[in-house]
Amino acid sequence: MASTSPPCVVKAYYDQFQTDFSMFLKYRSQELVTGGRMVLTLLGRRSDDPTSKECCYIWELLAMALSDMVSEGFIEEEKLNSFNIPKYTPCPAELKTEVEKEGSFAIDRLEVSEVNWNANDDKLCPSDELKDGGYNVAKCMRAVAEPILASHFGKTIMDEVFRRYREIIADRM
Repeated sequence: MASTSPPCVVKAYYDQFQTDFSMFLKYRSQELVTGGRMVLTLLGRRSDDPTSKECCYIWELLAMALSDMVSEGFIEEEKLNSFNIPKYTPCPAELKTEVEKEGSFAIDRLEVSEVNWNANDDKLCPSDELKDGGYNVAKCMRAVAEPILASHFGKTIMDEVFRRYREIIADRM
């Protein structure tokens, strides 16, 4: 899903999120003792717009790296066109709606916090390489995305994918 996705794609991702999150809540409720509580931390967005820059842009930059590799013959275009990352980043209102609709839990507190993508940009970081925001973001995203990318495109190109991704991020920051 990206900022250029048609409304039907956005709806399909949201519908899948609703199904998956409802099932998640149902099964977690069966695991808890009566009166038990659950703390849930997940990636989301502040904006009501599911295609906002805060949740899609970082993935769009990864798509740019992959597209560049298609144009240079490293990846087959068909492989890229058949690839999807099954991710939906809900906003607080969507989470609240799904929790209430599923009915197993009550929300005591719902907080939104922000991740500093360039967490090592302070004086405590001695390495110049680690101060490179492109490096930090690419490493963080690699930890999340590499398994699904490698299973679809193969492990051999991962270093090159994330090298290019780092450069794109550094350029955009």
